[in-house]
Amino acid sequence: MPKRSRRSAVPPLTGTALLEALLGGWRALYRLEVDGFAVLRSRGVTRRANSVVPLEPPSDPAALDAAVTRIEDLLGAAGERPTLRLFTGEGIDHEPVRAALSQRGYEAGAPVHVLQRSVADHRTAPDPRAAITVGAPPENWLEASWWLAPRPEDGARETMREIMAGTPAIYLALTDPASDSRETVAVGRAALVPHRRRTIAVLDQIAVDPERRREGLGRACLDSLLALAAFQGADLALLEVETGNAAARGLYKAAGFRAAGEYRYLTPAA
Repeated sequence: MPKRSRRSAVPPLTGTALLEALLGGWRALYRLEVDGFAVLRSRGVTRRANSVVPLEPPSDPAALDAAVTRIEDLLGAAGERPTLRLFTGEGIDHEPVRAALSQRGYEAGAPVHVLQRSVADHRTAPDPRAAITVGAPPENWLEASWWLAPRPEDGARETMREIMAGTPAIYLALTDPASDSRETVAVGRAALVPHRRRTIAVLDQIAVDPERRREGLGRACLDSLLALAAFQGADLALLEVETGNAAARGLYKAAGFRAAGEYRYLTPAA
C-alpha cells in the first residue's frame, strides 16, 4: 500500500517577512521609507504606530549614520523625538543599528516578545458567547474595547479606529449571558495580513474585564480568535506580549505559542 503523505509543516515567519506581518497587523496611518527604515506616524497614538523600524538599513557604517541623522532631523522638524523599534530574531540583524544608536546615547526599554503558532489544523469551535464581525471594526466592539482598555492620548479613540480599519480583521466580543444587558466581558482582534499566498493572523487588543479575570475568558477569547482565523484561511498566528505581563505570557504558552523573536524600543536619553 502506498504510504500516506504527511501534511507539510507550516513554515514560520522570519526576517523581513515577520516584521512586515507585524506592521501590517497594526498598520500606521502614515508610513515613510527613509534609507531602508520604515518611519511610522499615527498622531502619537501607540508606540507601535509611531516608531521607526529598520527593514533593510544600510550596511555601510557611514551610510547608516547618515540615515539615522536624516530620521532624527525629519522627526525633529515636527518637534518629536525618534523612537526606534529594534528586533532580535532569525534572519534579522539589527545589531549595527543598535550599536550606532548606543553611540548616540539612545536607551533601550524592556523587551516585548513576539510569539507565533500554527493555526492550519486548529479545530476548536468559537465560544458560543462570542459576537463576531469580520472586516472593519464595528462600533459596539470599539465601545467595549475602549471601556476595557482606554488610552490617555488626545483623539486616541478615533485614531485607533483608523489604525484598525487599515487591515481587514476578525473582531470578537464575549458577552455575559447571565446579564440582562448582555454586557461585554472580553474582546479580541485578529488582523488578517496577506503574505504571498498565505494569510497571517496578527492577534491584539485582547482584554478582559478586571472583575471577571480568572474565569477562563482570556483563553476562550484566544481560542475563538484562532478558530476563526483558521476558518478565514490563516495558517499562522502572531502576537506580541510584554515581559512584565506574566499572566498573558502563561496563557499564550499554554495555548501553544512559541518565541519568534523580541524587540525593544530605543529612545534618546533625556
